[in-house]
Amino acid sequence: MCGIVGYIGKKKAYPVLINGLKRLEYRGYDSAGVALLNENGELNVYKTKGKVSDLEEYVQDKDISGTVGIAHTRWATHGEPNSVNAHPHISSSGNLAIIHNGIIENYAALKKQLIEKGVEFRSNTDTEVLIQLIEYIQTTKNLDLLSAIRMTLRTVIGAYAIAILDKNNPDQIIAARKSSPLVIGIGDDEYFIGSDASPIIEYTKKVIYLDDKDIAIIQRGHDVKIVDFYEKELKHDIIEVELNLQQIEKGGYPHFMLKEIFEQPDCIMDCMSGRINVDANNVILSAVIDYKQKLVDARRIIIVACGTSWHAGLIGKQLIEDFCGIPCEVEYASEFRYRNPVINSNDVVIAISQSGETADTLAAVELAKTKGAFIYGICNAIGSSIPRATHTGSYIHVGPEIGVASTKAFTGQVTVLTMLALALGKARGKIRKEKYEEAIRELHNIPEKMKLLLKQCDKIKNISQIFTYARNFLYLGRGYNYPVALEGALKLKEISYIHAEGYPAAEMKHGPIALIDDEMPVVVIATKNELYEKVVSNIQEIKARRARVIAIVSEGDETIRKMADATIELPKTLECLEPLLATIPLQLLAYYIAICKGKDVDQPRNLAKSVTVE
Repeated sequence: MCGIVGYIGKKKAYPVLINGLKRLEYRGYDSAGVALLNENGELNVYKTKGKVSDLEEYVQDKDISGTVGIAHTRWATHGEPNSVNAHPHISSSGNLAIIHNGIIENYAALKKQLIEKGVEFRSNTDTEVLIQLIEYIQTTKNLDLLSAIRMTLRTVIGAYAIAILDKNNPDQIIAARKSSPLVIGIGDDEYFIGSDASPIIEYTKKVIYLDDKDIAIIQRGHDVKIVDFYEKELKHDIIEVELNLQQIEKGGYPHFMLKEIFEQPDCIMDCMSGRINVDANNVILSAVIDYKQKLVDARRIIIVACGTSWHAGLIGKQLIEDFCGIPCEVEYASEFRYRNPVINSNDVVIAISQSGETADTLAAVELAKTKGAFIYGICNAIGSSIPRATHTGSYIHVGPEIGVASTKAFTGQVTVLTMLALALGKARGKIRKEKYEEAIRELHNIPEKMKLLLKQCDKIKNISQIFTYARNFLYLGRGYNYPVALEGALKLKEISYIHAEGYPAAEMKHGPIALIDDEMPVVVIATKNELYEKVVSNIQEIKARRARVIAIVSEGDETIRKMADATIELPKTLECLEPLLATIPLQLLAYYIAICKGKDVDQPRNLAKSVTVE
């Protein structure tokens, strides 16, 4: 949930670190800090509550010299956001500084033991316990820093990505990870550390992804050395990152979220590239080819995910059951991992995560593997933990998503799930040839229809201004569009802080209708499909209670246009593909309402992009 940056080399470290923090600020933004070793051997630590810009202002009159340093932007877990709890944290002697992403679960017991031995603490964080324990072990057992770190990490329980500076060894940074991502960039006589590749690609595309329980010794003038907890040396491949600087910049848009909404037509084309062959009427997924029998023989499919990815999974369930004839369940990964789920060796578990680092989803994957299930990953971040933990899978290839509220990752996930259901349905002989070919042709046309839909941006902006006053919203949908209603409500509450709930339209009268009055706007996804007349009846029930209705309708629908207070028309498509279109106006609606309310849409309060803690 936090952003980690490190640098050692020939350049001034501070500009590299501060630029890296800005690229990682989507991972956490309630406080920030930097630790620098200057040429006089002094360890300077500066940190403050607020965003990276607040840190920049704070250090204006400070010594920011030095060619080695570490930096951090925080999403608070232990201790309120303030300058004391911000990272980096230093040891009692002032010799060691640490930055940390993750949670040390047994920190309270360790802290109590250290206090009894006379160690004093400045902060309320679990991270300070880590650095104080490292120094305590180092001094009492007369160990070098690496040995003390190894011994400490065998003691702690939890998740971590850490980087440590030692005042007495200014040519070295030691980094380690367990259940939290960490990347090392390799430049020309210089090294970079990042929570992901985004702060690194400006300088190098050569990276090493650390695995769980790896400890990296990054020494000026030497190759990176990676060892395990028992100092056994490990070999890692150097990987070329497929990422460019333009992908992580706003490109003229006021916010990343708006940019990523408008990128969706091109992103979906990229997602389908090489996988959809319209001329041959075929979907080609290498995972389905390579593991065909395992997937074809699946007795049941279980989708595990969190948040927006869970909503994509609900759509995937309908696609898989419709096209493949396989029973499919969708589970919150955070609940799945703490149950004793009944899983068999002929079950397939599909894990969905934008970042590939979602802690709950990764834990669900590991649990399912112990029970013998076959694991299929759907992720965006190449080289992340979930793709490396699964047996096979598909990347969504929508490019880095910086806005905290997911947009293009959702449509990318739904697209991959659609292609998977089509490919598997054909392999199982469960989908009619005509239906299969029609779905392929229409899926190929979705990006152009997205472009048409985005032309209604100004209209949606105007609608948003009308409904900025609302304190509560209700979103309704049926069939394939019920998960879209959930996703639309999530987007609104994430970035505008308006309470919003998504519901199956038919369930409205079983409770939520009690809330409906002239102050509650209701968003209804009411496209022309087999449930259309029933949704029309729901709208009449809403209007009878004087609520205002925003309706997402099929192109040319006059019936609902006359009933609703505002309508947004979707280009016509197959019912199973409607979520790819219907979600876009809901993304724009949430965006513009948040803008009207003066909210920070890219960095909403209390949220972070990559949820690597529980």
